[in-house]
Amino acid sequence: MSETLQRGLAVQIAEVLRERLLAGHLRPGTRINEVVLARELGTSRGPLREAVRQLVSEGLLVHNPNRGATVFAAEPDDVEALFELRTALETASARLAAERRSDKDVAALRSACARARKTIQGGRRFVYRLDLDFHRTLTDTARSPRIAEQLWRVQQQVILLRSPLEVPPTHTSNSLDDHEEIAAAVAEGDGERAAALMRLHLDRVRVQMAASPALTAPVSAGGTAPLPASVIAPLPASGSPTTDG
Repeated sequence: MSETLQRGLAVQIAEVLRERLLAGHLRPGTRINEVVLARELGTSRGPLREAVRQLVSEGLLVHNPNRGATVFAAEPDDVEALFELRTALETASARLAAERRSDKDVAALRSACARARKTIQGGRRFVYRLDLDFHRTLTDTARSPRIAEQLWRVQQQVILLRSPLEVPPTHTSNSLDDHEEIAAAVAEGDGERAAALMRLHLDRVRVQMAASPALTAPVSAGGTAPLPASVIAPLPASGSPTTDG
């Protein structure tokens, strides 16, 4: 396999793994079994290892000498630190978004809110993509590449930790309300209100996560697991990797 093809395959594998990690299919602390995973994906271990290195650099996986890669996990103090960082970054992003928004940006924020609301009203689960859709749209509106780069890392880590947890319907409803209020503040150009609302929103998420006993529950004995066969398919021969949509 040429270096170019191997690099392209590694990118596809990284996208598949990122989807599974953020969707909560692997619990924090789980060890990635490269042998089984390569067989399930229908790939060699070379591109897989390159994909794993990419996800380690993004903070979704952690490399442990003599043990391989494990899914990012956090103790309660680490979760608090993550939210301190995310709050600092995302309140600044919300303030800048209000200052720099265009009509097109406001329409995109409102559209993200509407898609999430429609999904919930249709009785479907509020998947992480809908939440990330709003937050990434807000970050794009802020037009601050440096903030966006740092924020992407911490947003992914919070989603990874949160996805396996049970989220009460009332929390989901309150989060959608928060998104709509933040979008309204940005549309009005009120940066201070947008930042204050974002702080309250993230604090709500932090408290909900902290209240879940599953957040720091240990992985079962052995701590070794491949991606479940029921949630991952071999990579297609060409084109984008297969995901669950």
